[in-house]
Amino acid sequence: MSPFAGWEMPIQFSGLVNEHLAVRQSAGVFDISHMGVLQIKGKNPKNALQALVPTDLNRIGPQEACYTLLLNEKGGIIDDLIIYDLGTNNEKEGKVLVVINAACYSNDINWLQKHLHQKGIQITDAKKNGVLLAVQGPKTQEILESHFDVSLKNLPSFGHRQIQLNSKELQQAAGSVFIARTGYTGEDGFELLLTAEAGQLLWKKLINQGVMPCGLGARNTLRLEAGMHLYGNDMNVETTPFEAGLGWLVHLEMPSNFIGRDVLEKQAKEGINRRLIGLKLEGRAIARAGYPVVHENKPIGKITSGTWSPSLNEAIALAYVPVECSKIGNKLLVEIRNKQYPATVVKKAFIKELTRTNN
Repeated sequence: MSPFAGWEMPIQFSGLVNEHLAVRQSAGVFDISHMGVLQIKGKNPKNALQALVPTDLNRIGPQEACYTLLLNEKGGIIDDLIIYDLGTNNEKEGKVLVVINAACYSNDINWLQKHLHQKGIQITDAKKNGVLLAVQGPKTQEILESHFDVSLKNLPSFGHRQIQLNSKELQQAAGSVFIARTGYTGEDGFELLLTAEAGQLLWKKLINQGVMPCGLGARNTLRLEAGMHLYGNDMNVETTPFEAGLGWLVHLEMPSNFIGRDVLEKQAKEGINRRLIGLKLEGRAIARAGYPVVHENKPIGKITSGTWSPSLNEAIALAYVPVECSKIGNKLLVEIRNKQYPATVVKKAFIKELTRTNN
């Protein structure tokens, strides 16, 4: 166990490699109740949020969601988040859910209240004392369907629903459950918001079905293999979406204005000076956050995330380097305890073929 953003979090249960491979090959369950879940309600809440994010929210409708970013005036990333469109109850009121990082919770709340308060938007804690579970892996759909009265086959990636659990015990504990086909591992999977009592019951039932309980260690190695960013490491208020390789989230073609747009328009036109890259290291040495990246005997950047990949059986890492050094195939060096190790620039999605089918 380890403290994390005010929570006591499990690093591992049976071992990081066991848990990692279980998610890649079968199914694993993570308690992610440390994440913030906010309900944003009012007249046209998506329109209000649009002024804060660079992604066109009109591209999603009810029962759909998108990954996006909160930006400051300099285009710096305040947090990455998922916005779920819950639709409208009537012509006057709409609702969205926003899932945010635990370490950013207070800053995010303050930022949202500052910019949405004048628009008559209400921000409340949607999780309250509930539980957020992530069930991830190629066998997840089959396993979870045994607990619901409906098939999950037609729930698309980033789709979400409010559905009923099928056992009387779980129904009494939870009633309906918010389920979304989202996750942070690169595998097919689902995230569920439910009461604490139902969450504990479902956790036990899943483990009895052979689902592996997983901790923060495996969560980190899985997301890094899939090239997914960790806020505070691979992006922060000093990095822009273009620098972080998240330019696909920036929709400058939409007419809506948003905080940081001027900076991003300038970067889109003039280019950037540095870029987040993927690295594969030779040998057994592991590059950790903060280790220098070297080229032609000069330090040119730093590792932001690094680990030994259980799936690839080699060391992988992310790092910021000058654009001129970021080309795929470039040879660089990583300094680890005063010794330099060869590394090659590769695509950030280190594992190309992950289970993303909805079969």
